[in-house]
Amino acid sequence: MEDHSKQVSTEPSNPLVDSFGRLHTSLRISVTDRCNLRCTYCMPEHSPAFFPKDELLTFEEIERVARLLVQRCGIREIRITGGEPLVRRDLHNLIARLSSIPNLQDLSLTTNGILLTEQAVQLRSAGLQRLNISLDTLSEDTFKRITRRSGLQQTLDGIEAAIRAGFSSIKLNALAIRGITENEIRRLIEFASGNQMVMRFIEYMPLDSDRSWHRNDVLSGDEILQILEDQFGSIQPITKTDLSQPSEDFLVGKHRVGIIRSVTQPFCGQCNRLRITADGAVRNCLFAQDEVSFKDQLRGGASDTEILNCVQASIQKKARAHGINDTSFEPPERPMYAIGG
Repeated sequence: MEDHSKQVSTEPSNPLVDSFGRLHTSLRISVTDRCNLRCTYCMPEHSPAFFPKDELLTFEEIERVARLLVQRCGIREIRITGGEPLVRRDLHNLIARLSSIPNLQDLSLTTNGILLTEQAVQLRSAGLQRLNISLDTLSEDTFKRITRRSGLQQTLDGIEAAIRAGFSSIKLNALAIRGITENEIRRLIEFASGNQMVMRFIEYMPLDSDRSWHRNDVLSGDEILQILEDQFGSIQPITKTDLSQPSEDFLVGKHRVGIIRSVTQPFCGQCNRLRITADGAVRNCLFAQDEVSFKDQLRGGASDTEILNCVQASIQKKARAHGINDTSFEPPERPMYAIGG
């Protein structure tokens, strides 16, 4: 097996460029498909099919692949996802491993926040830089309706713990769902702004395990902007400094607000992301119909080059766009919790 522990040049020897010329520098790594909530837009309410624990990549395996992709392929950002990543035991140990990788510029995590009260300080000390926290509502009743569990106060306590822990950035994300989000927008924005955080609204995507998504359920970015104008008055767009970032940011009154139009105005042309699932497969898009598994090779003594070939094979299969708006669109077989956000 090749030695994958040595530091390498800052110039990648195997940049991840797809057939449309998109350079991939951002990696999402799912560490588990398990979650302590059962959100309607993601998971079934009862008996979700989770991976057996021995099918999950170990921290050592994750570190090896991440180190390869940073040092040889030019990955510069890693985000840890799930499921709910904080249910993975001793996650701070993985964070410490990843944060030590030379040339990695950004290490972040997406969470529902419920377990942050216990883990925020530990994660920050291990080297985690930023957090994205899901917060769809400030109403306990609506929280239970969406998540089919209790836990709003735990999420709010987790947000407070994260603020105290001193992360460089904390963003709050809400899925924009018609019939739910309209009444939440103002309170969410004021809550986020009052805590020096950015509130972002993400158009509801067809990634639910129940296959109940319908286009009419999507509260569009344009509709959100109209609500913001009606409620706050002036709206000023903020010029993007990084075109690969999906969020369009606006100054709404004195508040900074982000909108991600993943359905009505897809940003596939600037996509720089790839994903590794918790069970060891490379996915080039949330909506990809296929993936390239490398776990068996990884556990069978494959060389670094052979592992990278699996990643490159996935990148070369990447479509021009996710195709949600095509008449032939079919959602992926894996629901969101089994892909990693």
